Amino acid sequence: MNEQDILNLVKRDGWMMSVLQEAEKLHLPDWMIGAGFLRNKVWDYLHGIKRGISDTRDIDLIYFDAKNQNEKADQELSRQMKGKLGLEWEIVNQAYTYKWHKKKTPYKDSTEALSKWPETSTCVAVTLKNSEPKIIAPHGIADLVNLIIRPSPSAKTNPDAFNKRYRSKMWLEKWPKLKIVTE
Repeated sequence: MNEQDILNLVKRDGWMMSVLQEAEKLHLPDWMIGAGFLRNKVWDYLHGIKRGISDTRDIDLIYFDAKNQNEKADQELSRQMKGKLGLEWEIVNQAYTYKWHKKKTPYKDSTEALSKWPETSTCVAVTLKNSEPKIIAPHGIADLVNLIIRPSPSAKTNPDAFNKRYRSKMWLEKWPKLKIVTE
């Protein structure tokens, strides 16, 4: 499976395209949807699981706007989007999230922020460019399509948190072909 195969999966999924189109209507700069939205779709496909809607509890929409760092506004926007297409939305400007991660310098864009997410297979997102899906994958897609759960470079310093996270998500029970790689 390559990037074009993933894009084709997204394009053929009416629900995913609806979610992306709703996100696009918000006109947020440098936006993308990551985490389980795309990751779980790929894992389902590679396990032969067919679902009407991806196995995700919310839509993780990130964007980057250095001039408008209002966390309360993001919470309000998430609340307003609640229930759109049947899911919770978590909308977060990545311009201020470096503080959550105890970093000294702000991220330069959404892609850099995405690269700091816990697992390499979670650091994969999708956006729309000219109404067409586009993949953003700062660590590539190899781990995602090879069913590997590996800590991202920024998460390697806390192996206990990594182990706790994938176990609490019950990923191995949902997708038994997954492999844990901690190297």
